[in-house]
Amino acid sequence: MYPLKRNRRLRTNESIRDLVRETIISPKDFLVPLFVTEGKGIKEEIASMPDYYRLSLDYLGAEVKELWNMGLHAVLLFVKVPENLKDNKGTEALNNNGLMQRAIKTVKDACPGMLVMTDVAMDPYSSFGHDGIVENGQILNDETSEFLAEMSVSHALAGADFVAPSDMMDGRILSIREALEDEGLTNTGIMSYSAKYASAFYGPFRDALDSAPVDVKNVPKDKKTYQMDYANRFEALKETEMDIDEGADIVMVKPGLCYLDIVREIRNEVDVPVAVYQVSGEYAMVKAAAEKGWLDHDAVVMEQLTAMKRAGANIIASYFAKDAVRLLG
Repeated sequence: MYPLKRNRRLRTNESIRDLVRETIISPKDFLVPLFVTEGKGIKEEIASMPDYYRLSLDYLGAEVKELWNMGLHAVLLFVKVPENLKDNKGTEALNNNGLMQRAIKTVKDACPGMLVMTDVAMDPYSSFGHDGIVENGQILNDETSEFLAEMSVSHALAGADFVAPSDMMDGRILSIREALEDEGLTNTGIMSYSAKYASAFYGPFRDALDSAPVDVKNVPKDKKTYQMDYANRFEALKETEMDIDEGADIVMVKPGLCYLDIVREIRNEVDVPVAVYQVSGEYAMVKAAAEKGWLDHDAVVMEQLTAMKRAGANIIASYFAKDAVRLLG
């Protein structure tokens, strides 16, 4: 008497496994984060993110051409702001000739078809390393939201296709959407970091941009009053639904690997694209363990990326994007 079903028949060899595979990774899934710095001829490896670099604008242009030729057609820009240009109000962020604005134009000049998303947050510009204006030990919500709206308009005017507010201020999506509409920038999209958790996985990123909160009197030492508590699940749905109601075109969960349950919850509930960010700490852990010979770098990379897509992500922001494309052949 034989069982009617033997599931292992569909695992017999690589050919049948390929044929019935449910989740397929492709270059079209990726959003590539890029770090931009002032200067010329700079391709500076980030110590806590091996094989990842801060790029000056001349290298940025060459990088996006390489990405395009690899089939990677979307980038997310971050800038490392010189210390002397930082203040509590993020003034430099509104400079129409600032580093972000020039980076946007550099990408579009080098590769007009490249989709450009931009980080909309104050922390790279803040002398306190926070995502909002600090006053009397508090992060000001509404004043920060209005500032982020101005920043978004500046990025859109420079040529950004999407702005990506990563701050977690309440109501900032509505402020940004209204500001873009008022300027006639109706085609500029918003990818909201809707469920961004107060995570310990952001360390290497803050090293890359020198954007960690500073330890001074009357300044919060962390971002827990605005980023989400990592113990919470239903709150993520509420945050995401509010952002969609306010005008977000794409929503994001950040970080990735520890929050795949949140990705699936949101994917099941909303009808807009869902992004996930495989963050710097997740990247650095794989690199460090692989360097020690404790795991197979390439196999782990592909397993993690597949898990993110399997969980429901339409878009994966990952520092492994180029590695993944090479592995896909």
